[in-house]
Amino acid sequence: MSHRSEDGGFSGPLSFIAVASIALAVMVMVMSVAILQGFQENITSKVAGFGSHATITSYASTSAYEESPITDDSLLRARLAMIPGVRHVQSYATKGGMVKTTEQIYGIVFRGVQRGSDTTFFASCLIQGRLPSFLSARAGGDSTSNEVLISSTIAARLKLHEGDKMRTYFWCDGSQRSRAFTISGIYRTDLTELDDLYILGDLCQVQRLNGWGEEELIGGYELLLDDLDALNTVVPRVYDILPYHLKLQTIIDSHPALFAWLDLLGNNITLILIIMCLVCVTAIISTMLIMIFEKRTTIGLLRALGATNSMIRRIFLFRAMRIIVHGILLGDVLALTICIIQQQWHPILLDSESYSMSYVPVAISVPILILISLGTLVASLLALILPQTYISRIAPAQILASRT
Repeated sequence: MSHRSEDGGFSGPLSFIAVASIALAVMVMVMSVAILQGFQENITSKVAGFGSHATITSYASTSAYEESPITDDSLLRARLAMIPGVRHVQSYATKGGMVKTTEQIYGIVFRGVQRGSDTTFFASCLIQGRLPSFLSARAGGDSTSNEVLISSTIAARLKLHEGDKMRTYFWCDGSQRSRAFTISGIYRTDLTELDDLYILGDLCQVQRLNGWGEEELIGGYELLLDDLDALNTVVPRVYDILPYHLKLQTIIDSHPALFAWLDLLGNNITLILIIMCLVCVTAIISTMLIMIFEKRTTIGLLRALGATNSMIRRIFLFRAMRIIVHGILLGDVLALTICIIQQQWHPILLDSESYSMSYVPVAISVPILILISLGTLVASLLALILPQTYISRIAPAQILASRT
């Protein structure tokens, strides 16, 4: 009887298919987690960079765009800054208004920030011009700055450019007040709720409009943390020192829709991980069953010569491990290559109005990469229990008799 099935059967090509299947599954898993982390980091950095990880305001505040004033307490500020995980504490205030040009009127929210505020985020979002001079590290003096930063959305709708004058009107104590601001720069965050509304300027402007200057009143405090995970430890400590008339609101409370979307995205990624893990398990089980079935004559002969089931299982285990490891390594290399290309050149684009960013963000995490690789290896090895039980059922006498 011909032995062609022993030498040129399906196990050879199927091994390549198994390696490709495992590589594809690992690549999809790594990229899915990298994209999820990219979205989380990108959106969190934008929202926290524009505002903060947490804000402290008065309980009397009823409007999201104009706070009830509180006293700027230097002692409270110092105690907040000493909490582990808090990177920076700064004062702010907002006030609603409208910009009037020769062609149209547009509603805005003026966000006043203090001198010495963290400018890292705003500098990274600039697409034209520069930051207002009062935010410069070399800025000094107590004079109120008329320079503002506006979004590309507002600039496009009102046909404004860097260096233009912008007439803005505010409603204060039953009367209308106007201010002529100079546009020092234009920013873009791709977050619609920020780009559509906010212009950034000097906190002193809000204080003067509301008559707060002499009393050193502010709208509230912004807490910038080391990272979003620090919220869990910082929030209880803030509540311990917070006066009864002040309230704390986290970035998650302020932007529930964005973070609910990220949670939904995380659930989808979990489903993808489960499906891809099943693909790996199915591929390795199918490969091993066919391999064992094709080599059943060799298995029967080895058992007739005295080989134990454990010895034979070890042979197939080493073969399976080689397939699994090759597939995992190939998947890791492909995923890292695609992620690096996307990080550097952004070939995969997105609709910024729908996704709050213009390209697919990726965040490569070596611990996550290792965890996915080890998880795939363990799941695949556990899946080998099923096909290897078939080896003990192969009767040497029956196999050898069928070959004579």
